[in-house]
Amino acid sequence: MRNVELLVPSSSLEVLKTAVIFGADAVYIGGEAYGLRAKAKNFTLEEMAEGIAFAHERGVKVYITANIFAHNYDLDGARKYFRELKEIKPDAILVADPGMFTIAREECPEIPLHISTQANNTNYVTFNFWHDLGATRVVTARELSLREIKEIREHIPEDMEIESFVHGAMCISYSGRCLLSNYFTGRDANHGACTHPCRWKYAVVEEKRPGEYLPIEETDRGTYIFNSKDLNMVEHIPELLDAGVDSLKIEGRMKTALYVATVARTYRKAIDDYLEDPEKYKANMEWYHSEIAKCTYRQFTTGFYFGKPDENTQIYDANTYVNNYIFLGSIDEIDDRGFAKIQQKNKFCVGDTIEIMKPNGDNVSAKVLNMYDEWGEKISSCPHSKQTIYLELSEKPEVYDLLRVANSEADTDAEAFTCGE
Repeated sequence: MRNVELLVPSSSLEVLKTAVIFGADAVYIGGEAYGLRAKAKNFTLEEMAEGIAFAHERGVKVYITANIFAHNYDLDGARKYFRELKEIKPDAILVADPGMFTIAREECPEIPLHISTQANNTNYVTFNFWHDLGATRVVTARELSLREIKEIREHIPEDMEIESFVHGAMCISYSGRCLLSNYFTGRDANHGACTHPCRWKYAVVEEKRPGEYLPIEETDRGTYIFNSKDLNMVEHIPELLDAGVDSLKIEGRMKTALYVATVARTYRKAIDDYLEDPEKYKANMEWYHSEIAKCTYRQFTTGFYFGKPDENTQIYDANTYVNNYIFLGSIDEIDDRGFAKIQQKNKFCVGDTIEIMKPNGDNVSAKVLNMYDEWGEKISSCPHSKQTIYLELSEKPEVYDLLRVANSEADTDAEAFTCGE
């Protein structure tokens, strides 16, 4: 069996540290330009360097995305950017555009290059093409079945790595190559500025009846005709490994630390359980599903892995997602009193029962006994977002633990959808 990597997204330095602590073998991040997540927080060069150092100290790799489809005006800046990346030494750079690939090879030839799913990698000749040019890994197009991936593995060199998405949002457009956003709003998805039109509600307007909106309905399911369910392959890890996938990739470079921790921890345990004993993996399947359901999702599908999706792969009646738990914050430090310092993400109060989420898979129920603001004043709640607070809890947390609480209102408006990488 080939070595398997769990690859986890990170939108910020805080989320990178969470991904590393909660089980990632590698993380992928974006800089302030040239990646497909212009709306994400993204990383400055200084934050990239700090994140790489943090990850490398713990044996985790860091890949940097530069997977836009470049225009002429991007090229000089991209050349300078790759020179800067050379200094901070990431473990790989992810590209899609042949021009960006060429510049990266010229400016930082010592850094491995991975080929993004945006490059539409659907056959083994394409994989061999990139291998011959010097790429070390190719990300499969999302439109491939496991049978096709296995056939690719049989026709490419042993040292060529295959990376495939296993969890997260699915794009209605071919491998994320979307033109709708540019057409509707002038914001180019292939430059990282997608407005997510696949989640909008659509109607038909007849040419001679302007202003009369006719709903698009097959039955009573509604009008969200492009709204895909989320990918979830946690119960199909044996099939993924049998197909020859080297890196199991989680989607979500705009997701919260809670989402990243939940999915990373669950897939980490599932992979480790299967490698230890396939029967243990089967026995723990209910736990994997229950944990995955504690982060935001839009119902689940297996995508194209077992055949082409049908009408059951879409969500027609709404663009809402399930949000069973609310993120309260992650533990930054434990002070001399044993109080936990966090930067609060959502309001909660003294007396609330919350959950401490630990990297090893444990979920510890704890009561909020006392709460103090950053000046040491006792407070009863924390209503201000990103407020620094100190907590006395009935159970002692540790640095990097996450705090969450069950959400009484499971469905909410859809969070920003992301396609590509």
